[in-house]
Amino acid sequence: MIITIEDLKFQTIIGILDFERKNKQDVIINVEITYSFKDEFINYAEVAELIKTTMKSKKFLLIEDALLNLSQILKENFSTIEKLYLKITKPSILPDCKVSVAEIYRFDS
Repeated sequence: MIITIEDLKFQTIIGILDFERKNKQDVIINVEITYSFKDEFINYAEVAELIKTTMKSKKFLLIEDALLNLSQILKENFSTIEKLYLKITKPSILPDCKVSVAEIYRFDS
């Protein structure tokens, strides 16, 4: 099974620049979860809420650190995840483009 969450948008503190540490900014998260469906399903609403809660509470400096932390937390909470694609976009950080960092994680289930 594959769960896709597209364009999960919210505001949080993320970044290393002074103004990024003071003011919340929009982020957009895209997630694709591949997992083995047997007797247990993954609740996509819980996934979305866990991502938002983690991002808002941790106030990451680097997108790369946020991706790594989210991958670990998602795997801990949803053990049937086999493969995870995460992409974090900062749509307003530069005036003429969106900036994103993405990673694919593979887990032994």
